Amino acid sequence: MAKNRKRPGRTRTKRDNRREPMLLSKIDPQEINVREGEAKSLVCPDCRTWRRLIGDTKLVIREHCVSDKVTEGQKHVRCDGSNQVVQLDIPVEQWSEAMLAADSTATGRRSARQHYKPLPAPAKTVTKLAVPTAQTALAAYREHFKKCQSSGAPGRCTGNQRCAAGAKLAAAYEQRKVLDRERTRFDRSYTAAAAKNTAAEWAKHHEATADAKTALAKRSGTTVEEANNACRIRQAGTVSEFRGPLLPLAPKDTAAHEQRQAEPGKQYARKAPATSAA
Repeated sequence: MAKNRKRPGRTRTKRDNRREPMLLSKIDPQEINVREGEAKSLVCPDCRTWRRLIGDTKLVIREHCVSDKVTEGQKHVRCDGSNQVVQLDIPVEQWSEAMLAADSTATGRRSARQHYKPLPAPAKTVTKLAVPTAQTALAAYREHFKKCQSSGAPGRCTGNQRCAAGAKLAAAYEQRKVLDRERTRFDRSYTAAAAKNTAAEWAKHHEATADAKTALAKRSGTTVEEANNACRIRQAGTVSEFRGPLLPLAPKDTAAHEQRQAEPGKQYARKAPATSAA
């Protein structure tokens, strides 16, 4: 049994809707598709829906109804745009160029995408700060007391009374004041201890270097070291006044020296001669 195969649509009638043919040059490029390798289609001028174009030499809109959906008991109504003739009065290449130009124009008309930045979060109050200073807490307390006293609200801050927010600010100020006082005392004690340790360390090194037995050569202050550290040019042909004893050119005890030199020869002669292979 042969399988059904898809075939391109073709005009099965020579009749048309007796209207003037639609010219490709007069149709908006975005309302028709005549690309090669794709199904040709057109927006019907009556029902404004995409419809198939059929035919090879003569393109017409395929016969269709006004709406694809009808209520039960009613019949489909034929659209007056059916069998509308479309004439290709310009080459397809020229239509493609017009299509690209229209696409670029539409892209340029699109508004740029807007990016909305989130609003910054409101600043925290002084009572909610992690580590407020005594000065900031005192300034916030004074400002709150001034505004709260002049507001006239019930339970406001007065000379001997504080509202809930004022009491929190006052407590925060007292707490920070105690902490700052303790921090200042600790810094002073730490600085004094560090200075004392530094002075003791330097005194220890001074005592170690002042000892003549353990002092280094550069700190001993000897005449030889001072001469070596002095940077002066010596004239050619002169001899330094700091010179050691002359190097001996002959042994002090000649007999003992000759005996020591002859001892290795005697030891070698006493060794048994090696036997040669037969």
